[in-house]
Amino acid sequence: MLESRAVYTARVHGVSDMSVRKVSVREARQHLRRLLDQVQAGDEVVMTRRGVEVARLVRPQRKPVRLPDLEGFRASVKLRGQPLSRDVIKSRRSNRY
Repeated sequence: MLESRAVYTARVHGVSDMSVRKVSVREARQHLRRLLDQVQAGDEVVMTRRGVEVARLVRPQRKPVRLPDLEGFRASVKLRGQPLSRDVIKSRRSNRY
């Protein structure tokens, strides 16, 4: 049964090489940082209270964040005068000599 649960979890969460670790709530409290490192590495942690599963720690499935398209913004900006780089270069040259 545990094996079928792991297969189901692997399908749902899209992870094929996942190891499942069972820990008691007491052990989870004592070693939470280590357990979180294991979850971040791709493992799954099942917390039990008196042998009954009460919680499951899994790494969240994150979608890559796409940056907004700035083409419209760039088109709306109207350039006036000389580029700032020309003013900076001119100022540096005048201060040197």
